[in-house]
Amino acid sequence: MIGGDGKPCESQRPGTLGGHRRGPIYGRLDCPSALRAIARGGYVAQRVFFLDEEHARAAGYQPCGVCMPAEYAAWKAQARKNPEAAGKPDH
Repeated sequence: MIGGDGKPCESQRPGTLGGHRRGPIYGRLDCPSALRAIARGGYVAQRVFFLDEEHARAAGYQPCGVCMPAEYAAWKAQARKNPEAAGKPDH
């Protein structure tokens, strides 16, 4: 799993969100777009997992527009207001 600091970490709790290291995008584990990419191969090697949205955002990842459209729209609106802070930790 990837922690809020963006570094890999061990966890006793499973991640609730998946992402792609090169994206960097996070989304639901059943995201149709991610599942298609996994089926094509190659994506799995760059797959990362997050405990929750807070950890994903703190690590600099943005929500997926396919499986998390409301979260993506909110992120996009924030990015337009403050491009410098988009995807960066709030603290």
